[in-house]
Amino acid sequence: MDKEMNPANGDADPNGRSRAGSDQNDRKSDGAVKIFDTTLRDGEQSPGASLTSAEKLELARQLAILGVDIIEAGFPAASPDDLEGVRRIAATVGTEQGPVIAGLARTSHDDIDRAWEAVREAAKPRIHCFIATSALHMERKLGLTPAEVLSRTVETVGYAASLCRDVEFSAEDASRSDPAFLAEVLEAAIASGATTVNIPDTVGYALPQEYGALIANLIAQTPGAGDVIWSVHCHDDLGLATANTLAGLQAGARQAEVTINGLGERAGNASLEEVVMALYTRRGAQRLSTAVNTRHLARSSRMVSHYTGMVVPPNKAIVGANAFAHEAGIHQHGMLQDRRTYEIMTPQTVGAEGSRLVLGKHSGKHAVRQRLEQLGIDVPEASVGELFRAFKALADRKKTVTDADLRALVTDEVQIEDALYELVDLQVSCGRPGLSTATVRLSCPGGHERVAASVADGPVNAAFRAIDSLLETPNTLIEYAVHGVTAGRDALGEVTVRLAPEDSVDEGNTTSFGGYGADTDVIAASAKAYLSALNQLIAANGLQAVASAAVMTEDYRSVNSPS
Repeated sequence: MDKEMNPANGDADPNGRSRAGSDQNDRKSDGAVKIFDTTLRDGEQSPGASLTSAEKLELARQLAILGVDIIEAGFPAASPDDLEGVRRIAATVGTEQGPVIAGLARTSHDDIDRAWEAVREAAKPRIHCFIATSALHMERKLGLTPAEVLSRTVETVGYAASLCRDVEFSAEDASRSDPAFLAEVLEAAIASGATTVNIPDTVGYALPQEYGALIANLIAQTPGAGDVIWSVHCHDDLGLATANTLAGLQAGARQAEVTINGLGERAGNASLEEVVMALYTRRGAQRLSTAVNTRHLARSSRMVSHYTGMVVPPNKAIVGANAFAHEAGIHQHGMLQDRRTYEIMTPQTVGAEGSRLVLGKHSGKHAVRQRLEQLGIDVPEASVGELFRAFKALADRKKTVTDADLRALVTDEVQIEDALYELVDLQVSCGRPGLSTATVRLSCPGGHERVAASVADGPVNAAFRAIDSLLETPNTLIEYAVHGVTAGRDALGEVTVRLAPEDSVDEGNTTSFGGYGADTDVIAASAKAYLSALNQLIAANGLQAVASAAVMTEDYRSVNSPS
């Protein structure tokens, strides 16, 4: 069993940083993987995800804090603004202690000149040039023969190497290229001065076993392969970008080209956070590591999401809102006993706030009780069962029960606990003024249930009149207030009611009784609050016997007059 999968072990590195050397040769031999972040270039190519120069600079600063090895800051030939943005990053973030700053270029002198102009101020600049090598791309997109692609590779990589000693060469659409021709092009690029060669799965077509085999064969068969860093760049069209990246690294590649949140063309690129945490969490199985400080992953993800406007899906691995959230009762119970039962990493390792036990219809009693304790709410053991039943009833109507909902439920149930009369059922129909009807069913002392109906000028008033007809407790409504506990259409509604005995108001007596009700149906919440206040009024005035006698006279009473 791998060490990190042993449930007796937690996260081994409290600093969240993998141990990796910075020397290129060390990285090839000791399993250290370079993280090449292309969020600012390939990630920005996501439709609708364009960034300003200022935003790119701030993100580059965060990427440096995160600890990536290379930042591909942009495509300088794309526009003057892109060139200036890359130049600012090179001058500001590309310090001796900072990451390599790369600029992308096609295999043309003009592109390479612009890329060099943009990155030359960095302490560690890189020119990254590319050309397609698949038959489809060469014929249909470039209009070049294989011999012409080979010749252009030799000439332009050599030119880039004359300007910058760190040159990366990418064979676009490599996974659909003829392996023999691909190896020939890569050999030529290495001989011309490339220090890193990249094998892109440009359209996300490869399967992990295919991609891993391609990388392994190229490393084994390409002359000069041992003198360069091999890189992988995978897209997610089949949802395999992370799997393909890991397969390529296992096959001998030592640079992974990734983006924060998996941004990129079409379905995106391999996700930086997924690749890094797959290597970190399963380091015992893979013997690979990175220099990324994982505790900055969550913040980096949020920054990219905010600046690009691209929302992170809640179920996104590592950085999604639900990545450390648990709703199922069995899972929650396991988490309460030992978080390792259902979490293979701690939220703190990636800089997240913490695990969340989401209260919903799948939650169990243990999770509800723990959340009550965290909120400082003491519920007697005898009342937990009834409260949990009320919680389940609410959860069936709402996707998530919030802390505010839970507090409201507790208040509601505490009032019901000692109530003489409880609301069993309520039916209302609304119409023109004076035609709203409410039918209530109450549980009464002695285990009896009684029903009454009333018509009034609104559903709330009709419900109150129906209750009054059963309890026959004269009162004056002093205060009635409604507000939502939480946001959304399924919000729990809170109602507070304050009543006074009818005669006491005329006599100037200020004694009053408050009632509270909570329900997703505000009419039901109103009826609960009104009944709660009446219960207190009855108990305080010794009217229980009178009210009970009135209730027992008829099984059904109808009050039809709205007056």
